[in-house]
Amino acid sequence: MHLLTVSLFEFWCVYVCQDQVWTSTASRAAAQHLQEALLSAGGWRDSAHLLMGDTEESRGILGEILHILQPQLTKCSFFTCVLVQVTRPSLSPHLPHLLPPSLLFSDHHRPENCMLGVRCLHHIVLNTLVLACLLDLLLILEKPPSCSSSRRKPCRHDDVLRLVLTHMEAENKVVLRRVYAAALPAYIDRMGVAVCRHLRRLERVVLGYLEVRDPPQETTRLKMLEALQKTARACRVNVLLRCLLRLLVDVSSDTDLCDSLKQQLMDQSAACIRLLDACSRGSVQVSHLLYWQAG
Repeated sequence: MHLLTVSLFEFWCVYVCQDQVWTSTASRAAAQHLQEALLSAGGWRDSAHLLMGDTEESRGILGEILHILQPQLTKCSFFTCVLVQVTRPSLSPHLPHLLPPSLLFSDHHRPENCMLGVRCLHHIVLNTLVLACLLDLLLILEKPPSCSSSRRKPCRHDDVLRLVLTHMEAENKVVLRRVYAAALPAYIDRMGVAVCRHLRRLERVVLGYLEVRDPPQETTRLKMLEALQKTARACRVNVLLRCLLRLLVDVSSDTDLCDSLKQQLMDQSAACIRLLDACSRGSVQVSHLLYWQAG
């Protein structure tokens, strides 16, 4: 049986297993039995395993399912069945499909559908990294440190950045690292010169993330290089230079990277080295390094 057909049966089982007015004890028991048989036949642990997979190589079929079921996502109960099976980090890439119906249901004229919408929104908030939203919320509570005319005392922005860096430093999953890395440059811009209060931890995070490959687009490394360019003037030159040189060696010898992406990584690394050279008043000797890179 085709995998997508199996998944459609699975969703029907989950839908019928609900204790609702349209189901009975007999129908729920039958659906439960069919669901267990389908998952056992495919070697899946549960519905979430079928949808999300469990490794980078073994991805689930959530994307294909959402494409097929798009017209059905306007039906509250069926949509809730789909959504609650998906947790992080698999939920974030599908927010464009999942967030609009949730918002629509939360404003529904029927109270029961409105409650389902609220439940969906709550599930989304719990299972996504809403780092960009936090920046918007902080603007309501206080002025950005970069725009403050008063003495720059520690504030809520510091608390949030400290928490973000703590989670980044402990995170091992490449998918979540990519999400954190994408948000970090915006936080550095918001902090302005006040980011100096977090340089030691920021340096550890940047160096650690630059050492790990992120194929196929190397999004994490590119974002870390962007963050480094924003803070290089205040960081330790020797430590960062060694890391950038190792990165250049790794990228130049990585046969899995396409030429355009390899050039992008090397150009960003060279830009960081130029900044380090300027900060150290020419001690890095950029011209020699760039000649070595081109060779």
